[in-house]
Amino acid sequence: MESQKCKGARDLLPDDMERFRQVEDAFRNSCLNWGYREIRTPTLEYIHLFTAAGTLTPAMLGRVYSFLDWDGWGGERVVLRPDGTIPAARLYSENLSGQKIARLYYITNVFAFEETGRENREKWQCGVELLGDCDRAADAEVIALALEIARAMGLSQPELKLSHAGILKALIGELRLDGDSKTALLDDILEGNWQAFASVKSKNREVVNAIATLIKLKGKSSGFLANLKAMPAVSAHVRNEIARFSEVTALLDKIGISYSIDFTSIRGFEYYTGLCFKITSGGARICSGGRYDNLIGLVGGKDIPACGFAFYLDSITDMVKPWSQQKAEKTVSVKTTGKSASMVKTAFEAAAAMRKVGLIAELDFRGSQLEARWTVAISARPSMFTIIDNNTKSRKMVYTVSDVINVIGGFNKIAK
Repeated sequence: MESQKCKGARDLLPDDMERFRQVEDAFRNSCLNWGYREIRTPTLEYIHLFTAAGTLTPAMLGRVYSFLDWDGWGGERVVLRPDGTIPAARLYSENLSGQKIARLYYITNVFAFEETGRENREKWQCGVELLGDCDRAADAEVIALALEIARAMGLSQPELKLSHAGILKALIGELRLDGDSKTALLDDILEGNWQAFASVKSKNREVVNAIATLIKLKGKSSGFLANLKAMPAVSAHVRNEIARFSEVTALLDKIGISYSIDFTSIRGFEYYTGLCFKITSGGARICSGGRYDNLIGLVGGKDIPACGFAFYLDSITDMVKPWSQQKAEKTVSVKTTGKSASMVKTAFEAAAAMRKVGLIAELDFRGSQLEARWTVAISARPSMFTIIDNNTKSRKMVYTVSDVINVIGGFNKIAK
């Protein structure tokens, strides 16, 4: 049968949804434990929010879903949100700007057009925004929270890479390029084309050389930052940005967070003004974030310090093991040897009692869809429960639901 699904759309099957909820719950629980509160923004936003913030570069304008919101007399162009941070920034500026500090999180879908239809056009993000705090401890907080979330999701050996948009942008400013050349260079870098620096025509060759060295930097090299700061061609503005980066790396060292520095590891840092970071697991990017102190002003509010990050659920959900497999020892299939109303009633009551103590109990009258570790068969004469261990095929007969729970629960305690 020919698929009726839209190109670039994805159906989430039961196993997919188990993984999705597992990741979502790990994210939400960690955020709540750190004092963050949940928000939700509309799917539709005015497109000028994203163009004003610089997110929709010329290359990106063709990758969003936008249309005219026509009301019969006029209208504005709206867009299916391609990003989670900018709507959150708008929400803050319109509703929460009176708060000194706002710790917010969200779980949302974002949309991007992809020509072939082989890639997902709707994707999911879990995001965190810390608004109103410019201290280096705020940068360290969002990084520490992101790493905790990655571990809570069950991702193996998350690796942290650091960059700094403030240093890069300040150095590009030192090149003294004309407006068009500077815009073209930034557009190339935002798309990940770091080779664009090779063709830069600037009289300030010392800065060109500093940038060339910077983008080759890999590893934990705080000493290099000190050397860069001492270069005679570097302005006071650049030195200040380097000092801010060094303060954050020193704090990460102090609290025991491992990282590497790689200035080419970050893409799409349009609205970032300072520290940027990326977290990978198994070589795949699972999270990115950074500091964006000018963004609130760009979407209509007052400039305030802010930082945050987003996790990419589509790639993460493929990495985690579904709950049903992790909880197999606690899964019970409850069935009856007959179909009388009294036996069905007993099955409902038994399953409910099992769920109250943390077991996963599925009613199996016409077949089971779970790979249950246990089967509990209810017979009428004599009234009893037969417990079958589906791993060992052993059987045990008991006469009460409490006995069933004790047998299965006792085994689970031993198994742990």
